[in-house]
Amino acid sequence: MRKMIGLTVLMALALSAGAAASHQGDSYNLVANLKARSEVPKPTGVSVSAVGLFTARAVEQANDKVKITWKLTFKNLTGPAAAAHIHLGKPSVAGPVAGALCGPCKNGQRGTVTITHAQWQKVEAGGGYVNVHTATNQGGEIRGQVKSSTVKSNSSSSGYGS
Repeated sequence: MRKMIGLTVLMALALSAGAAASHQGDSYNLVANLKARSEVPKPTGVSVSAVGLFTARAVEQANDKVKITWKLTFKNLTGPAAAAHIHLGKPSVAGPVAGALCGPCKNGQRGTVTITHAQWQKVEAGGGYVNVHTATNQGGEIRGQVKSSTVKSNSSSSGYGS
């Protein structure tokens, strides 16, 4: 009887470990089109031509983390880009920072950031955005919701990052 219980416990542990690791290595393409009209609160002194683009590849890791390799481009800001972040928040709602991208930032900059799996689940479900901050608009000047799409498993080249 004890042997049977021990075997059942071991099998349950093995199944739960397999379920937890089932998403490890899954990859996603990310994109966000950044515009001043999407920023909350509304920025001041910004031209309608102030825009940006965030592209990335997210890969789920074994340590309950998600590694995001990204590229950020922008133009026509009110001044130098002081910082850029991935935030948690639905459209028209300001939210907390999930990961810092750069600060100060250069147009065309690339990098990596790691966020938790819980944060990733919110981003993947449409509850994440990227914004770029300037001295004039410290709360953010341009913003875009992150959209994700699953990468086919036979694709090994990301096209993003360094």
